[in-house]
Amino acid sequence: MAIITLTSDFGLKDPYVAVLKGAIYAELEQATIVDISHLISPFNIHEGAYTLKTAYQHYPKGSIHIIGIDSEKTPEQPHVVALYDGHYFIGADNGIFLLIAPKGNFEMLITIDLPDKTLTPTHIFARAACHIARGGRLELLGRRVQTVKEVKNLTPSLNNNENLITGNVIHVDNYGNVVTNITKNWFDLIRKGRAFEITVLNYKFTKIYNKYSESINFDIANEKRNEDGKKLALFNEAGYLELAIYKSNLQTVGGASSLLGLRYPDSVFINFID
Repeated sequence: MAIITLTSDFGLKDPYVAVLKGAIYAELEQATIVDISHLISPFNIHEGAYTLKTAYQHYPKGSIHIIGIDSEKTPEQPHVVALYDGHYFIGADNGIFLLIAPKGNFEMLITIDLPDKTLTPTHIFARAACHIARGGRLELLGRRVQTVKEVKNLTPSLNNNENLITGNVIHVDNYGNVVTNITKNWFDLIRKGRAFEITVLNYKFTKIYNKYSESINFDIANEKRNEDGKKLALFNEAGYLELAIYKSNLQTVGGASSLLGLRYPDSVFINFID
């Protein structure tokens, strides 16, 4: 039986997550449900795409991923099932699918059209997911389409001289670390061995680390280091540029988001020096 994952902006205070899980179990009692996150900022498809894109690859092929972010169906925003990289993604066509699969190389796209027009998005997604989990054909959920919506805002850009990347903050994690939409692959492609300077607000970074602890000189005795709170840049495990504070804690010492004053969708600049 395929795993069904849930990623949403429902939060944890209200009954919305429980309703979605109940709808799934009502359709398929033996379902295996995994919560990826329900704390995506409301309607923030960029944060949702980053979270799901980072997580889904660790699940078996054939897993089904319900996306409950800006999920209401409208004439401009149909419900869609996308088969991509051997995984099924179910959500509203609000731009999130092409954020997960930027090249648009979907194996199949289906606009969901269930007979019962009174169903809420929660129950539509639950029925579609359970249909797939039972081995049902995608074509039975609706009609096949060729494209999904593309969002142009918050896409990293390169100037004509190819010496300046402009990106944006798309996510702030539990530690207050700030994730941008600039990937390591793109950075390496543009850099071509050049020196660089990362600028965000009034702060600059001239080095990118491979991991947080790499920024600390462990040859110096611990009591003499005093490097907690050090600002650093690195490419995180998902391959995105991240600005961080070493051993940050939003509840005590603060994090990059609070200490540097960064939040979604602040701009981040990388200037390459010839």
